[in-house]
Amino acid sequence: MSARAAAKILAIDIGGSGLKAALVDSRGRMLTERLRVETPHPSPPRVIVRALGRLLRPLPIDASVRGVAVGFPGVVRNGKVLTAPNLGTDPWRGFDLARALSTLLDKPVRVVNDADMQGLGAARGKGVEVVLTLGTGFGSAILVDGRLGPHLEISHIPFRKGETYDEQLGQAARKKVGNKHWNRRVARAIDAVRTLTTFDRLYVGGGNARHLTLELPADVRVISNECGMRGGAKLWQRELKA
Repeated sequence: MSARAAAKILAIDIGGSGLKAALVDSRGRMLTERLRVETPHPSPPRVIVRALGRLLRPLPIDASVRGVAVGFPGVVRNGKVLTAPNLGTDPWRGFDLARALSTLLDKPVRVVNDADMQGLGAARGKGVEVVLTLGTGFGSAILVDGRLGPHLEISHIPFRKGETYDEQLGQAARKKVGNKHWNRRVARAIDAVRTLTTFDRLYVGGGNARHLTLELPADVRVISNECGMRGGAKLWQRELKA
């Protein structure tokens, strides 16, 4: 077996409601079951890092694991967290999550926004592709010919009635207004993002995508939550080809 074929990536998805992890191969195929635990609240960095340590214990993180890919629900630059709206930004601001997890796991770590990681797993690699994630909050990613564009926090700009996309389309809003009205809002959001990006394809993921009942246009489809795990391999694609 070649070194490339044997290489593995540990993919971690940090969400406002759940922490997930799995091992994937160099092509992003799942090698283990996706483990999941509830996200502890309050959620300061030390609590999340400790919870991840417990979550990862059953996984065989050996020498074949070449790197760790982390999707985080906020803005991340160079491994450091700038915002974490659904975890509580203040304790996270400036926290070097990549370094903390590298110390914990003794592996190199890369951290990106969680919607960006889902986008890497979903994208076909041609044209403008957009991912929207519907979960605790609202996430988005844009890719051009398979490459991530700058991360835009669409979730925190005005959407309707003086509220943001996050406030109108997150889990709390869905529970408050019901699935019927929430679906209408999702349809309106897709139209707005189409105007903004003129996308070739749009993918909808996240835990609340299962509540979609609207008829989606031909260039819009729902994706599996495993795309976030598969996207982890894309973060290390260049090294895995070496």
